[in-house]
Amino acid sequence: MGLTSSLLIGRTALNASQVALQVTGNNISNVGTEGYHRQRVELSPVRGLHEGSNLFYGQGVGVDRITRVIDPALAGRLRSSISQEQGASVERGVLDTIEALTNELTGTDLSSQLSKFFNAWSELANNPSSSVTRAAVAEEGSALASYVSNLRRDFLQQRQQLEDQLAFSVVRADELVDDIAQLNSAISQAEAGGEAQDGNLRDQRDLLVDELAGLIDITVIEQPSGSVDILVDSQPIVLGNKSKGLKLDRRSIPGVGSAEGTIEFRVKTDEGDYVRASDGRIGKLLDARDNSVQGLIDDLDDLSSQLIFQVNKLHTSGRPTAKLTDTTGWQFVETADQARAFNDPANETFAALPFQVNNGSFRVIITDANGNQYEQNIFVDLDGVQADGTPGFADDTTMADIQLALDGIANLHAEITPGGQLRVYTDAGYDVSFGDDSSGVLAVLGINTFFQGTTGQDMAMRAEVANDPELISVGFGPGENTTALAIAQLREAKVDALGGRSLTEQWAAAVEGTSVRASAAASRHESLATVRSSLEAQRAALSGVSLDEESINLITYQQQYAGAARFISVVDELTQLLISLV
Repeated sequence: MGLTSSLLIGRTALNASQVALQVTGNNISNVGTEGYHRQRVELSPVRGLHEGSNLFYGQGVGVDRITRVIDPALAGRLRSSISQEQGASVERGVLDTIEALTNELTGTDLSSQLSKFFNAWSELANNPSSSVTRAAVAEEGSALASYVSNLRRDFLQQRQQLEDQLAFSVVRADELVDDIAQLNSAISQAEAGGEAQDGNLRDQRDLLVDELAGLIDITVIEQPSGSVDILVDSQPIVLGNKSKGLKLDRRSIPGVGSAEGTIEFRVKTDEGDYVRASDGRIGKLLDARDNSVQGLIDDLDDLSSQLIFQVNKLHTSGRPTAKLTDTTGWQFVETADQARAFNDPANETFAALPFQVNNGSFRVIITDANGNQYEQNIFVDLDGVQADGTPGFADDTTMADIQLALDGIANLHAEITPGGQLRVYTDAGYDVSFGDDSSGVLAVLGINTFFQGTTGQDMAMRAEVANDPELISVGFGPGENTTALAIAQLREAKVDALGGRSLTEQWAAAVEGTSVRASAAASRHESLATVRSSLEAQRAALSGVSLDEESINLITYQQQYAGAARFISVVDELTQLLISLV
């Protein structure tokens, strides 16, 4: 080994220390940069040369590689934690908002409105002749219908807010997958399949991937080229430098409209594959929209539908103080459906209703000016069996059959208006009342009802009753209270259509379920936030820049550089001395 080899050894030390100082300076410069992973220089001795039988001498130091300090397993756990924590945050916020909207146990909630409504009917049953109590029933009925409509509107506004947030999040996710695909391409080109890694580009990509994880629960698979594939529930959304893109599909329900339709999360490619996001902001926004909020809207509609039907079914029985001489049902029926059986699936008007006409009958009572009464039963045949005994609807009762049966009663007339409503009116000096409607046909057609509408969306007091409370059915004569008493007892009556619950129990169960889920969501969010903080702390300890550590490295590499420079200076002096001796 000569002095020339010694100079080369010194040069390797200078080069290595220069690279190490640059990496250290880069780390210090990025101490506050979000998403930056500190980089580390890996040095190793240059392979020695063999001289003689037992001599190996070194040739200096070399830079093996510059690596990012990162734990892929920890990064994967953190991404999963980010997705879960963001999803839990959305779930908690939505359920807290729903609890605020329902406002239960405050005295200004739906349960209180129901209680006031049934209390008013109970008071009317105790004092059936009081016009003041009758007016109070009309007032409470109007207040209840208004409260239900307003509450449903509030739920719809909350659902629309979720859809707006969802649309914004999907647009951002679409931008992210496009940017990640572009960075994949840049990383593959920069690294060209070698062992060296472009730490800055990878940091940029990891930052975007972490943001995407907050929106969707993703799986990240790194390829040998340096690019990453991203999947959601086995559905690829990024493959190398190709992005499939993301979008929302709005699908309306026929006959209902886009406002009540479904929203689906899909890729933009021609296949339009469905993306099954279960966590992250997008996953939980979809879940909250379709289950938490829509579920409560459905519960409210179930309650209001049965409230309307059960009250109306009872209210049709009785003789109002203001004699009923001309009344028109509020249910509009398409012309083609007027001649179809009520239970025929092809009868779109009635098939779409949340309550149905059943096999049964009802009484029609005609009263003259002297108080003489004539009664006739009208039967509603909806057994789905034809005259020959085969299944079918040809012989079952239609709206037109009801109109003809009513029109055939002496001193009573019935017609179907051009608008498709059933109108019933009497001759002068007569009034009509009804009783014992086991079929529910009068309530469905809207004849002599208390409410009108089918769900919370269109629930209202029937206009005639709201304008004249004397049209409220209390019983079948002065001082008689059978109708009012039966309606008051609906408070606790079990309803088959509500799974055997009463009207008040059904709403209490819905609210209680929301409260339980809200409490669980709050606990889950807090625990997941703690987990995420812990994982971020672990990542910071491993990959974050420590100024103390970097300062020590700076001193070390500075001394290495100074020592190498001094070594080269000494070798140079020896070389000059050797030359001067020649």
